[in-house]
Amino acid sequence: MNNTSALDHRKLYRLPWSLPDNAISWLEPTSACNLSCDGCYRENVKNSHKPLEDVRREVEAFLRLRNCDGISIAGGDPLMHPEIVEIVRLVAENGAKPIINTNGGLLTRELLMELKRAGVVGFTFHIDSKQGRPGWKNKTEIELNDLRLSYADMLAEVGGISCAFNSTVYEDTLHYTPDLIDWAARNIDLVHVMVFIMFRAAVPQLPFDWYAGGRKIDMNRLAYGETHERKIDLKSTDAVATIRERFPDFQPCAYLNGTERPDTFKWLLTGRLGTKEKIYGYVGPKFMEMIQTFYHLGTGRYLAYAKPRMTRMGRTMLLFSAVDGGVRDTAGQYLSSVLGNPSRIFKGLHYQSVMIIQPVDFLPNGLQNMCDGCPDMTLMNGDLVWSCRMEELKHFGCWVRTVPMEMEEGA
Repeated sequence: MNNTSALDHRKLYRLPWSLPDNAISWLEPTSACNLSCDGCYRENVKNSHKPLEDVRREVEAFLRLRNCDGISIAGGDPLMHPEIVEIVRLVAENGAKPIINTNGGLLTRELLMELKRAGVVGFTFHIDSKQGRPGWKNKTEIELNDLRLSYADMLAEVGGISCAFNSTVYEDTLHYTPDLIDWAARNIDLVHVMVFIMFRAAVPQLPFDWYAGGRKIDMNRLAYGETHERKIDLKSTDAVATIRERFPDFQPCAYLNGTERPDTFKWLLTGRLGTKEKIYGYVGPKFMEMIQTFYHLGTGRYLAYAKPRMTRMGRTMLLFSAVDGGVRDTAGQYLSSVLGNPSRIFKGLHYQSVMIIQPVDFLPNGLQNMCDGCPDMTLMNGDLVWSCRMEELKHFGCWVRTVPMEMEEGA
């Protein structure tokens, strides 16, 4: 990638999320799913629904171990759980925001209304071209925007629910990221968050052997093992570079670093302000720092998934111009536009987030560079563990370690 992807982590806001004090936690009430997506890191297990009492204990454990604003209800697909409405109610009654992570295939308007009454705050719909969805097979990311819009419209019709979409990004779909960025901008009143997850897997071309507790193991036993060679080292900055080819002003403001590399962008956050017709600009690091700081001061938690009434407060956010250069530039662009056409003052100014996630990196020395302060920590046997690697604990009883083959030969 060219140097348009260059970012200096020292000039961005390092999100303050940590293991005990984080915006989100990751609850998995089931491993069952009605799709089989390329790139999924969870084994699809039928009839794996956890009893409601087990879910209750996990929610209580999260709130005991981890100071979180929202709890992502994931899986598998959580809508397959027969007591999903009660699970949402359980999370809400314990004072956390319930966020459902789903492919959306089982969502109906009737179920959505039940979930809203139970207290659901947001949905994150996983939609990409490698899911093999019935009726949507062999569709491009652009063609899938019709499906995305149907869910966004459904949530908007019910009202008051945050709408997010995520997609796994592969080498052959990376070029679609600007199209999705553009689509989200044109639907900024309906779509509050866009997430891109760079594809990762354990594949045979890596110069590593895999060990669990001193035993060499076969990673193909896991859902994220691969039997053929493919590119697995796409970076979040690759996505930034690709987006900037069409939108050169695209500018992240905050990040999470790696556990082994402080200058890696494991979660890379961008915030922008605009209308359905135009993006006026991007917020800077001071804006995000103040939002997270003030929210923590007021609630004792870091912010996750702002409610739609907050994302519609774009004009109020322009008041941060006094402290944030990005917002100042945005305010100037907006004021100029309104002076040129005063009718624009009647159009809503919205805030929208774009998150790019770069999962585990395998470093040449065998270390695995994880997300420092990862929001997607889940529970296994009462302990916090990385949700993206939990299959290792299930199959081998411990974390898998990577050992460079050269090191073995020289040992």
